[in-house]
Amino acid sequence: MTLTSRSPLTPLILKPGTSWTDAWQRCLTAAPEAFQDDRVLNLWQGTWHADGRVLPTTSPVDGTPIAGLPRLDAASAHAAVRASLDQHRAWRNVPLAERKARISAALDALTEHRELLSLLLVWEIGKPWRLAQADVDRAIDGVRWYVDEIDGMVRDRTPLPGPVSNIASWNYPMSVLVHAMLVQALAGNAAIAKTPTDGGLACLTLACALINREGVPVTLVSGSGGELSEALVRAPEIGCVSFVGGRDAGGRVASAVADLGKRHVLEQEGLNTWGIWQYTDWQTLTGHIRKTFDYAKQRCTAYPRFVVQRSAFADFLNAYLPGVQSVRFGHPLAVADPADDLPELDFGPLINAAKAKELGDLVSEAIDRGAVPLHRGTLADGRLLPGQDTSAYLPPTTLLGPPPSSPLHHAEPFGPVDTIVLVDTEAELLAAMNASNGALVATLSTDDDSAYARLAPHIRAFKVGHNKPRSRGDRDELFGGFGASWRGAFVGGDLLVHAVTEGASHQTVPGNFPEYHLMPGLTA
Repeated sequence: MTLTSRSPLTPLILKPGTSWTDAWQRCLTAAPEAFQDDRVLNLWQGTWHADGRVLPTTSPVDGTPIAGLPRLDAASAHAAVRASLDQHRAWRNVPLAERKARISAALDALTEHRELLSLLLVWEIGKPWRLAQADVDRAIDGVRWYVDEIDGMVRDRTPLPGPVSNIASWNYPMSVLVHAMLVQALAGNAAIAKTPTDGGLACLTLACALINREGVPVTLVSGSGGELSEALVRAPEIGCVSFVGGRDAGGRVASAVADLGKRHVLEQEGLNTWGIWQYTDWQTLTGHIRKTFDYAKQRCTAYPRFVVQRSAFADFLNAYLPGVQSVRFGHPLAVADPADDLPELDFGPLINAAKAKELGDLVSEAIDRGAVPLHRGTLADGRLLPGQDTSAYLPPTTLLGPPPSSPLHHAEPFGPVDTIVLVDTEAELLAAMNASNGALVATLSTDDDSAYARLAPHIRAFKVGHNKPRSRGDRDELFGGFGASWRGAFVGGDLLVHAVTEGASHQTVPGNFPEYHLMPGLTA
């Protein structure tokens, strides 16, 4: 596989102007109220506080030391929540026109600092430049759409009694977390966010500094989930809990909000599957395969499992292997010449070295137990700096037949590892595609439209694609999940606003709740 046109004797270099030191100095200039020479601050009560215990952190990109989380204790977190309630009570009475104006000004400031926000995402969570910019752009463009549409969405609705608490994973700090906070504020709520433990601190700090300057009531605090959950989930001041993450942590949050009767939106992981049944358009499939490896499949809508009709397996493999072999990975800021553009990569490192080792060990264990390795990339395939730390990198890998005893058989790997399961009947196809008790997305590739119409309703995913992948979506596209992949209100379009506002007492919020499951457009 050809990854670059450079001579193999020409070592790559870090593109000038993109080092962590460069990014940090730009942060100090852009938001001196939020960044100090040696640390970032926590934002609560509308001001920045040099509180919390800072833990050392390194970048997954190459082990460079970067800003560490200023971890608050439980008492400080409770104080931040109480202060947010005071902000909420004032903000909910601010006229909608003024809320729109302030948030539009915040979006203008985010746009001005787009490149710095993107560079911080590269260093903190390892996103390639193209995907980092897309994360920032989706946040800004998405909220601008809500600014244009919000009037009708909040008609005859009121903000919640208390602020919205956001606990999100590290993989989309801007397009998921910042986007949600700004829409919540647009709807009349104060918004609280816990900085993801694994990454995104400086990016979120800069974003919240720009938003806070415009008088929008946002709170950003750092700390361990165990220590802060009592304040951010159970505190009586909280009006709604919005969570994005794994099923273990999500289950604990779900138990807490169910006990307390709180409004909630809990997006959890599921094993998204791609089925192949009576299908022959292999050239189209090859074009999709490489795209499925974006950001090393560290996405809630990634497709790590292919369920393939056994009689079509040889043709599938001929289409699949060229796709996976074309995947490009490496250091997101490595160039051959200082004047070169940043590389077009599909992914960089995993979120940390521990995750890369864990997933690598699971692959080795699965092979020891009988899985067949169909493709195993090597670090030599990657665009890496000479002598750099590569402990967080894992090349693309594909396994046939992961044993039932392996976590790779039933759980989302959240890394660049595909597994393939062969089936002979439609019943086996559906069972294999529903292996994780609910998913966010799925795809069924089949030439037979009647087969798709017959089988798709039995696939337990919120969105099911026909011959093409599905995604989270933007703007008015709805999003949710079935089974254990989602709990609480669905989002997207007006549902995202309705999830954090109150309407008439007889109105039922669409979502997946213990007492009911209501799809949008239906009645309970």
